[in-house]
Amino acid sequence: MQFTMKRRQALWGMGALGAAAAFGLPARAATRNLAVLHLASHAPSFIAFERGYYKDAGLDIQLKFFEAAQPMAVAIASGDADFGVTAMSGGLISLAQKDAVKVIGGALTEEKGITGAIVLASNKAYDAGLTDPSKLAGKSFGITTAGSSFHFMAHKIAQANNLKLADIELRPLQKLGAIVGALSTGQIDAWVIQPSVAKKMIREGAAKQIGIMSDYAPNYQVTTAFTSTKNAKDERAMTESFIKAYSRAVADYNAAFVDKTADAAEVDALAKIVHKYVESDSPADVAKQNLIDGSMRINQGLALSLDSCVEQLEWFKAEGMVKDAITNEQLFDTSYVKTI
Repeated sequence: MQFTMKRRQALWGMGALGAAAAFGLPARAATRNLAVLHLASHAPSFIAFERGYYKDAGLDIQLKFFEAAQPMAVAIASGDADFGVTAMSGGLISLAQKDAVKVIGGALTEEKGITGAIVLASNKAYDAGLTDPSKLAGKSFGITTAGSSFHFMAHKIAQANNLKLADIELRPLQKLGAIVGALSTGQIDAWVIQPSVAKKMIREGAAKQIGIMSDYAPNYQVTTAFTSTKNAKDERAMTESFIKAYSRAVADYNAAFVDKTADAAEVDALAKIVHKYVESDSPADVAKQNLIDGSMRINQGLALSLDSCVEQLEWFKAEGMVKDAITNEQLFDTSYVKTI
């Protein structure tokens, strides 16, 4: 009893964290926010969260939802989020030049033999002759913001079809949902989006497929993992723990939906997890089929396709969306993962 009272007094006097260390108890991890979108490409974020992989790695991760890539970068730079997995954007690159964020890994990737992102035309535009990306001149093309991945993909499509990007009317609509609505109603002519969204629209008769992105940008590093420069420099153990936990979920996802080496029970279990966050308003069996149909490779271990990322950086510079002075070293910290 005497020991117990002394122990309690020590706990009160030292504070919970110090007491935990003093008595050999595990210290409670500080809460970290992971920036995510309601997209199937973020499936590993949800799998790691629901299966306790972050906790196993000693992290208290909470999910923080966004509507586009650029606000995620701003949130990480400001400290409102600690990690994000999304496309490189002009905003992210500019923040890296200010020493606020670092790309530390790669995630979603275009891979030959896997459908990948799909180029879509509205029904109205398709019926009027937009049956191939080579006919995009003079047509409107949906993007979230200037400097987004959609902007870069429009550039790659134009380049491959000997078109000038200036001849395509880029229509910034800020949010993914707004682009879906605009394409479905014929307010814009074309878009390119991950297969989980595209195939759903095609099945529902809301749009037509006119191409696939892997024909124009094979090995394109679609999304990257990034964190604040402070985390990358000063919180190495914590950052490595995040990559380890996330990579466990990537292995689950690839086995179930890309390589199809997982059994039916595992596929069902993972689809159920993702359905909580993606297409939650759809029937579970429909959402599961969309997840299966829309799978794309996510780099194991968050390996980074550095050549693809550098190509994107150079394009942003050439378009005047970021300053020429930014260096690869300012944007990328390649010490955390394998580069491919």
